[in-house]
Amino acid sequence: MVQRVDLIIRNGTVFDGTGAPRFAADIGIVGDRIAAVGDLGATTADREIMADGLAVAPGFIDAHTHDDRAVLCGPECMMCKMSQGVTTVVVGNCGISLSPVRMRSRPVPPLDLLGDESWWTFGSFAEYAERLSRDPPPINVCALIGHMSLRIEAMNGDTQRAATDREAAHMARRLSEALAQGASGFSTGLYYPPNMMAPTDEVIAVAEALRRAGGLYVTHMRNEAHDVVTAIEETLQIGRSVNVPVVISHHKCTMPENFGRSAETLSVIEAAAATQRVDFDVYPYVAGSTVLIPDRLRDDVPVRVTWSVAHPEMAGRMLDDVSRAWSTTKREAAERLLPAGAIMFQMHETDVRRIMSHKLAMIGSDGLPHDTFPHPRLWGTFPRVIGHYARDLGLFSMEDAVHKMTGHTADVFGLHDRGVIRAGAYADMVLFDPATVRDAATFDDPTRPADGIVETWVNGRTSFVRGGGAADPHAGRLVSRQAAGVA
Repeated sequence: MVQRVDLIIRNGTVFDGTGAPRFAADIGIVGDRIAAVGDLGATTADREIMADGLAVAPGFIDAHTHDDRAVLCGPECMMCKMSQGVTTVVVGNCGISLSPVRMRSRPVPPLDLLGDESWWTFGSFAEYAERLSRDPPPINVCALIGHMSLRIEAMNGDTQRAATDREAAHMARRLSEALAQGASGFSTGLYYPPNMMAPTDEVIAVAEALRRAGGLYVTHMRNEAHDVVTAIEETLQIGRSVNVPVVISHHKCTMPENFGRSAETLSVIEAAAATQRVDFDVYPYVAGSTVLIPDRLRDDVPVRVTWSVAHPEMAGRMLDDVSRAWSTTKREAAERLLPAGAIMFQMHETDVRRIMSHKLAMIGSDGLPHDTFPHPRLWGTFPRVIGHYARDLGLFSMEDAVHKMTGHTADVFGLHDRGVIRAGAYADMVLFDPATVRDAATFDDPTRPADGIVETWVNGRTSFVRGGGAADPHAGRLVSRQAAGVA
């Protein structure tokens, strides 16, 4: 029996991250680890928290973020995540990573989601990792390397073609270096212009570096609308070709003519999962958000502007309103706003619920922290899953909701000793009120902090306290994938 610990949380309802039934217990913390879980009545602590009526879960792991820059900017930039109970973010998604490439001018969309050239200063992943070590972030960071970033460097910006064998080999070498320096996988954004001209063979050639390192292949697929099944099949082929696990990013079926097709796509994914490792993340909203692409606008998909370099005053306005104010077409208005970002209302609630309920689903916010008027998923994703979908709608149990946001995600990304509450695990935890937890951010007011999150701990140190209070701005660290059979 542990006699003394740094912190005891007493009488909490524990959701341990495995999906097992909740149970009542005390939790003792020593340093950055959980020392004991159970009846700790005889154990003393430097600090005790009485958690009667409250729940304790592993800290939520955001499976899909674009926080590469935000984690370098201190706790004020990460409050959107810590106030939700998030303790680890996966960065470098959709083929967009802040390393290993330096930029001399503003990067092309969508790489500019991370900022202008002043932020693109990391010529290797080692430099990015060193920055995280020298000036630790407030939460943990698991990093992917983006294909778009690699292409821009290897092809000297000439990305509207397939890479040559020599260029693909250069990208593979750079990816291999980054994996050896602590990156956890490789991401693509085949939907986007800087990446869409890459044929499947090029992706496989670069992804060969994953085979040796045991990394993950994570993808914003080439198509999420009419050709979504074809895109899934390409994704699965890439994973099989290099024998690595696959993660489909923000799985969805977009555009009204494809509403309901999640029944079809999930059947394809589930059949493949019998012979290869494949998982996916999803966010709990019917709208997506990315850079504004004028030639992909549709009359039946409403659009809200999230930022604009040319016209920053239009952030938050519906594109229809902007075009009326300027007496232009929507496309002309969009072109005047560029470079810019947008929210697109392009999914159906039935698909969102079906995808989120699937056993392979993880939760990822896909929030864009540098948008002037962001999608509410940046501040509300995880409490929305627990409060709205699990508690209020009963779409799945609260145990399953927590598992999708913790233990399952940690398993997919190979984050050993995270995503679970048990003796020996890292003390990444969140204390919340299961009766009141909910998202407060809306499309009209997108930066309101969630309700019901009481305290968040990262590696045993407080990173967020409701109402303010002492919090450690440097509690996080770089965390890397530990794949089976890979040291």
